[in-house]
Amino acid sequence: MDPIWDGHHHMENWFGLPFFGWGMMLLWWALLLAIGWLVYRDAEQRGMNGLLWFILIILPFVGIIFLILYVLVRETSDRSQVSERNRALEMLRERYAMGEISEEEYRRRKEELEK
Repeated sequence: MDPIWDGHHHMENWFGLPFFGWGMMLLWWALLLAIGWLVYRDAEQRGMNGLLWFILIILPFVGIIFLILYVLVRETSDRSQVSERNRALEMLRERYAMGEISEEEYRRRKEELEK
């Protein structure tokens, strides 16, 4: 009887190759989900749309292409740049609270920092 089709099991090993079975397919999906989750977290930390990148990564067959694209186009900002911007906003708030700058000056500088 044919090892691929024995009348009871439907193509457990596609084309007679064991690495195309259902177990391997589940393993690949688990791997794609794990990579997608890591990309989601990284994109969120960098201020990008993490959900969009997660969905693109887990799509079968094109996920690898989008993973490479993500690595190439992701923003180079990291937590240190975000924390520097937050620190600058905090210093601006302190200067405004102490009366060193006017409300107009505060709003103008705040708008520039948030760009």
